[in-house]
Amino acid sequence: MTARTALVVGGTSGIGLATARQLQALSHEVHVAGRSRQTLDGLAESDPGLIRHHADGGDRDRMAAVAEEIGSIDWLVLTLSGSEGQGPIADLDLGTLRRAFDAKLWAQLTTIQAVLPRLTADGSITVLGAITARMGMAGTAGLAALNGAIEALVKPLAIELAPIRVNGVSPGLVDTPWWSALPEEARQDYFAAAAKALPVGHVASADELAEVVVLAATNGNLTGTVLEADGGARLITLG
Repeated sequence: MTARTALVVGGTSGIGLATARQLQALSHEVHVAGRSRQTLDGLAESDPGLIRHHADGGDRDRMAAVAEEIGSIDWLVLTLSGSEGQGPIADLDLGTLRRAFDAKLWAQLTTIQAVLPRLTADGSITVLGAITARMGMAGTAGLAALNGAIEALVKPLAIELAPIRVNGVSPGLVDTPWWSALPEEARQDYFAAAAKALPVGHVASADELAEVVVLAATNGNLTGTVLEADGGARLITLG
């Protein structure tokens, strides 16, 4: 494969970092953007081959400046996320949910607009949603609305921006820092119970999801598609 240029926004941890590492392992030039200077400085030690940019996906001017600095971009990967927005609807703080939309949906839209002028004609955009968009799981109405909105972008943008390809990836349970707010023992207990219920028999790793993201970003015949990489979570009931 000819070397290409990728920008992974939210690429400093979890699925984003795993994706950046896999793309770099394929000998592509990989840029990562993140909000935390400390995390970016850490990548200078652990992943010196990744080109780092301090930027917030919700800041259009900054993201446009990053794209200008990079020049031509083949693959834009958006793995922006947040830890807010879940809970029973009767008690859900709508201000908190609004912040979750700002951090994920609006930041992804803002980044797409900012970077679009620098995307190559045969390039791609890959967004990250979540399987909550299609599950009936109590306490996830806010997350379902958020991720449903993100994944709803894929088909119309695939038509509007063609020949640029647009795809989404819809993860289920993934062992990433997203779960860091949960006490370690509680997290391990939940993951163990979930693994028994999931058809694949385990909770996904960031590397497993990254393989799917790389496919969505790089496969020239894939567009307008949301790839469900949830271990079969949508087929069962998770507590």
